[in-house]
Amino acid sequence: MSITTDQLRARAAGTFWLRLAAVALPLVMIAPAFWNGYPLLQWDTGGYLARWYEGYLVPSRSTVFGLYLHYGENFGFWINLAVQSLATLWLLQLTLRVLSMMQTFRFVAISLLLILSTALPWLASMLLTDIFAGLSILSLFLLVIGGPRTSVLEKISLFVFTAFAAATHSATLGVLLGLCVAGWMARPLLGRRVPIAGLACASLTIIAGSLMLLSANHALSGKWAWTPGGYGVAFGRMMQDGIVARFLDDHCPREDFKLCPYRHELPATADEFLWGNSMFNTLGRFDGLNDEMGTIVVRSLADYPVWQAGAALRATGQQLLHVATGEGASVWIPHTYGIIERYIPAQVAPMRAARQQHWGLNFDYVNWLHVPVALVSMLGLLVLLGHALAHRRLDDLSLLAATVTLALLGNAFICGVISGPHDRYGARMVWVATFVVLMALFRSIGGEPADDESAAA
Repeated sequence: MSITTDQLRARAAGTFWLRLAAVALPLVMIAPAFWNGYPLLQWDTGGYLARWYEGYLVPSRSTVFGLYLHYGENFGFWINLAVQSLATLWLLQLTLRVLSMMQTFRFVAISLLLILSTALPWLASMLLTDIFAGLSILSLFLLVIGGPRTSVLEKISLFVFTAFAAATHSATLGVLLGLCVAGWMARPLLGRRVPIAGLACASLTIIAGSLMLLSANHALSGKWAWTPGGYGVAFGRMMQDGIVARFLDDHCPREDFKLCPYRHELPATADEFLWGNSMFNTLGRFDGLNDEMGTIVVRSLADYPVWQAGAALRATGQQLLHVATGEGASVWIPHTYGIIERYIPAQVAPMRAARQQHWGLNFDYVNWLHVPVALVSMLGLLVLLGHALAHRRLDDLSLLAATVTLALLGNAFICGVISGPHDRYGARMVWVATFVVLMALFRSIGGEPADDESAAA
């Protein structure tokens, strides 16, 4: 069959436009920030920004991520968004390539669909750790199964990226650790599908990330210590479930807790207690109450095991359904504004001029699409896994679907049980499920079979 000049010209034109679209994707990925006129901020952003300047550790605020933000200050933080956008597209492309699915059209189409239908571009446009939570699932997976399909430079880049992501948030580290443990447990069943070398390399990222965090904490605070706050956050969730009030009622007649006089005035939610104008401030916040909160958390686990187990299961289930985009970004965030005004005055004018600071963000319409897509995507993962089990086939895409499913469950358990269900915690991970489902759909449309090597589970 001969190919005419017109056909060659048409193919060349099509290739040109596809390549142009691929080049434009990094800008499209952070379109929300361009529309806003400034990188998106969130309530927690200020706590990370302050780490460089304040010289001490605060609960749940990684010094590693604080350093990452600090180095972008002179560029208006746009360099941070560039890193986040390029890292996102790199991992999407690398995942497609390692799974033998990389085509320019497919890469562009999947990227655009993720941008339009998930929280991904909003995460990439925000000065927050959340973008790294989902991306680290892909990078860890690629470290494990990449083998000869990734170069030495790519392996090093994946290792450094995963370790950094683990150091940015304790929940991310916990999810990655859980995946590594699951990998070691499943390896006797999966054999060469989970190479020992890849699994060992992935596991070492947890150690590297931990050392990275401890080193940054020491560099900024002079203390070899983990980021504080675990007990306080868990206490807030237990208080929200009514467990703390019950514990105080049972023990205050005999024991002298600082919270005893306030046991009938506890706020309804953990956020009100920890971040609102509550007795937590009166009693010295984390410095004044950390030991007592830790005592109550540990002892209430022993006192009410059935209640705790039920609350944990309920919180995990609720967290799986909390997937709306934009939590904490469309409200007044005075702490973050105050930190920028105090320590980075050069950024005050552009920050104040952004749409976000003029109540220009409303995620209601966005979530009409994002929430159904997220929920359907999670169901899609179950369909993929069910199909793989029914046909006794475990190819790389099915293995990725299993990995993402475990990550979503682990994330829901860690965040739901410790912090309580929040949309932010679900939205930062569930887009990866949409990515996997889109990969499966495009492979099905293209009529591509599962890779031969992985056909036998």
